[in-house]
Amino acid sequence: MDAKELRRLVIKEFGKGLEHATPANVRDFLDRMQLDVISPGARGRIILEEKASSYEEIIKDFFVRVLELPKDEAIILLWLLAFDLSFSAIELQHEDKLMSLFREFEES
Repeated sequence: MDAKELRRLVIKEFGKGLEHATPANVRDFLDRMQLDVISPGARGRIILEEKASSYEEIIKDFFVRVLELPKDEAIILLWLLAFDLSFSAIELQHEDKLMSLFREFEES
């Protein structure tokens, strides 16, 4: 896959301005991308051989590896990561709003 194909898939899924993107359907899209694009050969049992002992080390390793990738692969991985993190933040904001609404009901 190249960046143009990713763009085509994103527009098909969410619209040209991402007007149909929600935290839920973004998560579904990213899960499909993980299975079909990022690790298409990973079927069945996956054996993890992670040497990192913290989330920070895993992130550092990811960014080091991305620097070594061909440009299109790096763009795709970084775009997908940014998309994931952005919509995860939106989901947390929605959760905070809902929790504050329920607290108001509990206090009444």
